Amino acid sequence: MATTQRPLRQSVSLAPRVARRVRVLAKAKRTSASRVIAELVESGLEAQEHERRQFLDLADRLTRSTDPAERKRLKEELARITFGS
Repeated sequence: MATTQRPLRQSVSLAPRVARRVRVLAKAKRTSASRVIAELVESGLEAQEHERRQFLDLADRLTRSTDPAERKRLKEELARITFGS
């Protein structure tokens, strides 16, 4: 039997400048600030998962690569993902 998950109500505190940005986005989208926050969290989680998959793909390619130039490029890309620009 399939069960549907009910939304979970959470309370968050936002810095004033972040709250202002959320309100501006909500007004522009003609939706609630809560909906904007939920969308931002969802897209952030998706972006984090995408970055994780990208990292694992690069690591896999690095372990299989025998070309020194490609290995160097892959190491630099992994470092960028891990430590930033």
